[in-house]
Amino acid sequence: MNDWIDYYDSTHTIYASKLHRDLHFQVIARDIISYIPSPDAIVLDYSCGEALSAGKVAEACGMLILAEPAPGVRGRLIARFAPNTKIRVRSLEELRSMPGGSIDLVVMNSVAQYMQPDELGGAFAVIRRLLKPNGRLVLGDILRPEVGMIRDVLALLMFASRHRFLKDALIGLIKTALSDYRELRTKVGLQRYSEQDMLAKLKKAGFSAVRAPKNIGHNRWRMTFVARHALAGG
Repeated sequence: MNDWIDYYDSTHTIYASKLHRDLHFQVIARDIISYIPSPDAIVLDYSCGEALSAGKVAEACGMLILAEPAPGVRGRLIARFAPNTKIRVRSLEELRSMPGGSIDLVVMNSVAQYMQPDELGGAFAVIRRLLKPNGRLVLGDILRPEVGMIRDVLALLMFASRHRFLKDALIGLIKTALSDYRELRTKVGLQRYSEQDMLAKLKKAGFSAVRAPKNIGHNRWRMTFVARHALAGG
């Protein structure tokens, strides 16, 4: 995952425009909010990225913990949300020293594809310890083995068409094709899981899980899973 952390800690061109970037985070925040169980819930966003709409998520819960591995991104999060008393920024290492059974909802969105299977298993172990007995893990944006980059491109173009930044999206796709992202995706690759494989991986980690009807974010060809402690039921 270190290569991807370095990439997202750099000045990258993954978004076609400022509008694309802002809408991306707004849609994710909206979908995360739909999983928050109560206004006083403690929510953890695991490997949150820039989390530009985290303020909206924080309004819907008691406290929001933004955990981010990239030091540059983490520094920007601290600066951006310093005035917000409902938001805390942490490194992934700091999660290991947090009290067990203290989190109501953990969201890990668009992260699993960048992690090696053993890294993801280690993250699941940390998350399971942190979750309350009736807490939930929402694992979003899981790439499927049979769905390639063409569907990612189509999902972006459909999103861009709906929100009127299609020209920027087309230019952005050309830039991405010539960028470090494409090179890194070719060299390191992205992890993909079938529905059955991810359910089995979550079960091995001590969770009972189901696939959600809808993915977090705009890409309908990717998957989201909702997991609980196995003893708490599905």
